[in-house]
Formats: sequence, structure tokens, C-alpha cells
Amino acid sequence: MRMTRHHGEAGRDLARIAVFAALIVVLGTVTVPVPGGVPITAQTLGVMLAGAVLGPRLAPLSVLLVLVLAAVGLPVLAGGRGGLGVFVGPTAGYLLGWVVGVVVVGLLVHGGRITWWRVASGAVLGGILAVYAFGIPVQALVLGTDLVPTALSSLVFLPGDLIKAACATVLTVALRRAYPRAFGARVPRASASVRAA
Repeated sequence: MRMTRHHGEAGRDLARIAVFAALIVVLGTVTVPVPGGVPITAQTLGVMLAGAVLGPRLAPLSVLLVLVLAAVGLPVLAGGRGGLGVFVGPTAGYLLGWVVGVVVVGLLVHGGRITWWRVASGAVLGGILAVYAFGIPVQALVLGTDLVPTALSSLVFLPGDLIKAACATVLTVALRRAYPRAFGARVPRASASVRAA
């Protein structure tokens, strides 16, 4: 019985990882190209949502699944990009930042009762600042530009990222209220029995 329950939980976790990996890929189709090689994309919204919903343990697996698919050549990144070349291009640091970012988002959001301010702070600190902290230096290195001008040019992404953080906050709080099982929450046996009755 205990082994069956363990397999059931593992299956649910795998399904949740796959769902958020698919969400990240789908949101990557919403993209606006800009000069400098790093497009404005809704894909980071998927990263924020993965961290907020899946937490620090499962969210990195969802992001890593997307990156593995990209590495084998599937066009799963913004603008239909894929292949090993993306890991040595100007966006490489941002991709690494996703992995760190979802952990930060997950730790902040799941560090206590899930509230809007926890989700908002997680989305900003993990989904924006942590990603920028890795993305900007690598972009400067790859493009051969100075760090400060690269950081200043990256400010063009900030308004859109703040909008994505706000969307992630609203969607996460709404999902928590409507469907807590998405967060791995279990329905107590007592309530399940009452519903069955």
C-alpha cells in the first residue's frame, strides 16, 4: 500500500514537471525580437510560474527538461531556437539564470503560507534579479561589451518582466485558491470521505 502511494505521488510529480515544461515552451512562442540578441519573451513568465507552483525541488527539473530538449535540437526556446549553440550565445547566461531563479522563487513562495506578497517577491527576486545576475554578465562576455552598458541596455526588458511578475502573482494566488492540488497539496482523508458520502 505504501509503495503504491509512493509510485502515485512520483507519477503526479512527473506529470506536474511535464506540464510546466510544456507551459514554458508554449509561452516561448510569444516573443518580440530586439537588438542585442536577447528577445523579449513570455517564456520567463512560465519560469516564474513553475517556481511558484512546483517549489524549489521540482521546478528546476521542469526548467532542466526544457533545456535538455533545447540541447538535443528541439525548437523549444523563444523564437523557435534550439541546439547546443544557444548555450554559447548571448542568451546562455539567462538560461542558467532560469535554473537558479526557479529555486529562489520556490524557496520564497513555499517558505511559509503562500500569499500574494511571497509570490510577488519570489517572482521579482528569483524570476528577474537572479536571472539578470547570470544573464547580463554572460551576454556582455559573449558580445564583447562592457558590463555596465550591457546592464543599462537590459533595462529595456524590466517593464515587461515586472508585468510578467505581476501576472505570475495573480495567476499563482488564483490557482492556489481554485486548485490547491496543483501545488502538491493533498486532500485530507476526512474531507474525501465526507465528499464520498
